[in-house]
Amino acid sequence: MDNQSCVKIVTEWDIVAARQLGRNVAKELGFGTVDQARITTAISELARNIYLYAGQGQLCIEQIEEYGKRGLKIIAIDSGPGIPDIRKVMEDGFSTSGGLGAGLPGVKRLMDEFNIQSASGEGTDIRAVKWLR
Repeated sequence: MDNQSCVKIVTEWDIVAARQLGRNVAKELGFGTVDQARITTAISELARNIYLYAGQGQLCIEQIEEYGKRGLKIIAIDSGPGIPDIRKVMEDGFSTSGGLGAGLPGVKRLMDEFNIQSASGEGTDIRAVKWLR
C-alpha cells in the first residue's frame, strides 16, 4: 500500500468510502478496535464538514513514522469558503448545521495531534494524527 491514499469528497457516499479507507489503514497499521473507531469517527466528521460546508474537497490517509513511532495522519483539504472564526468553531457546542456541536473540538479530542488552517474564500486544511501505542 502507498504511504498516502485519498478520497475525493463530493457526495455522501464519499464520506462512507473515506471512513472505510481510514478503518482499513488503521487496522493494517495495528490500531486496536477502540482507536480504529476514534479514527473513523474523526474521518467521518472531517469528510462530512467538507461535504456540508465546502461542497467538495479531498480527504487523505497517510501512514507516518517519526522518532521511531508509527501513526496515521488524516489530511482534510477543501477550497470552500473557509472558516471565518476558527476560535469559535473550536468551542464545544458550536454548530452551524444544527448538529450536536461535537465537530472539530471532538476531532481534536479523538486524535493525538490536530492542526487547522483556513482563510476566507480560500478553503480549509486540517491535519490530525493518531499515534500507535
